[in-house]
Amino acid sequence: MEFTKMHALGNDYIVINEFDGEVVKEEEKSEFSKKICRRGFSVGADGVIFIQKPTSDEFDVRFRIFNSDGSEAEMCGNGIRCFSKYVYERILKKNPLRVETKGGLRISEMEIENNEVKKIKVYMGVPKFKLKDIPMKIEGYDENDEFINGEIELNNPYLKKVKLSVVNVGNPHAVIFVEDNGIDLDFARKHLDVIGKEIEYHKVFPERINVHFVEVLNGNEIRILTWERGAGYTTACGTGTTASVIIANKLGKTKNKVLAHLDGGDLEIEVKNDGVYMIGDAVMVYDGKLLNIGW
Repeated sequence: MEFTKMHALGNDYIVINEFDGEVVKEEEKSEFSKKICRRGFSVGADGVIFIQKPTSDEFDVRFRIFNSDGSEAEMCGNGIRCFSKYVYERILKKNPLRVETKGGLRISEMEIENNEVKKIKVYMGVPKFKLKDIPMKIEGYDENDEFINGEIELNNPYLKKVKLSVVNVGNPHAVIFVEDNGIDLDFARKHLDVIGKEIEYHKVFPERINVHFVEVLNGNEIRILTWERGAGYTTACGTGTTASVIIANKLGKTKNKVLAHLDGGDLEIEVKNDGVYMIGDAVMVYDGKLLNIGW
């Protein structure tokens, strides 16, 4: 089986081209992804991206992504940049690219030099804030309410409660501003595997959630630490960065155009009237041939 290893800001993926036909059987995709992503035993990655033909003429190509725990995600900002670069360079010389995702239509506009994709600007859609769209179920709130800088109780020895905001940008995110919680990013990093995991699996999030700790540096810059649903700590998260900027902007903490610093590098996010745009790069690392899943 042939595959390509790619990354965007250190968020790494195994890309499998199924545009001309199925490579991994549908019923086996979840278990396959779980196994091939296991570092030290197999190829190792944060997730597996499958490139497929779209289900309707409205789109040019279909994006599927499975996390390292075998769960299928609705969308992935870093993943879709890797996907877009691969599609343009190896399958369809189309720019912009209309991408079908489980989270809806996404549009990738690429900056091209000598047939190579240098930067990708992705239209990330219009954010959804209603609890039914997250989904989130919490006492005292209706499904059509928003949960912005609200508080939930925790059950760990480090942080007993947390103020957070939720938004869906194709997939669900909880955004936590460290300054609103009397902590800093060092504290969050030290206890991320406990606090991040607890929030991801918190009872108020029946389908789990991505978790981001954010420090506002100024009106145009933020710093983010990510705990990704289904993958744990990752060096970057495109949809999470998008969500963090949306919430920061909504709370008046930042302006419309923000540079976000992540462990894996930087992303530019711009909030406009028609939705949100993400700008960043993607890297093709190597092509490989899988001889054995490894375990």
